[in-house]
Amino acid sequence: MTNCEIAATLREPSMENLYNPPPRGEGEFVETLAATGTTRIERIVSHGETSPEGFWYDQDDHEFVAVLQGSARLRFQTPDEEVTMGPGDHLTIAAHRRHRIEWTTPDGPTVWLAVFFAVENSVV
Repeated sequence: MTNCEIAATLREPSMENLYNPPPRGEGEFVETLAATGTTRIERIVSHGETSPEGFWYDQDDHEFVAVLQGSARLRFQTPDEEVTMGPGDHLTIAAHRRHRIEWTTPDGPTVWLAVFFAVENSVV
């Protein structure tokens, strides 16, 4: 999203709802709700998706993530740790902490709110 697009959004607000179903398509739905140069807020809707076998996220930014609806199980590497999340649960994943999605609710949506933010000048 460019600075001009952000400015237009801020001048012309429109009401949206985090629980609205996403457009139908295959796979996980990811929508950027707001962004600046160093911060990005996303709504993610999963329907039973998991990380591919052997795949680990290794992100340059920190990630605050909350489950708003449904549930999920994440696995972290080094140290090996598994976390199950349900509605209202949230955590912050430090940059470069390798993790993967082991499970999301298969019979309904898992709605996530994720905030990605820069490493410099941050508190985790």
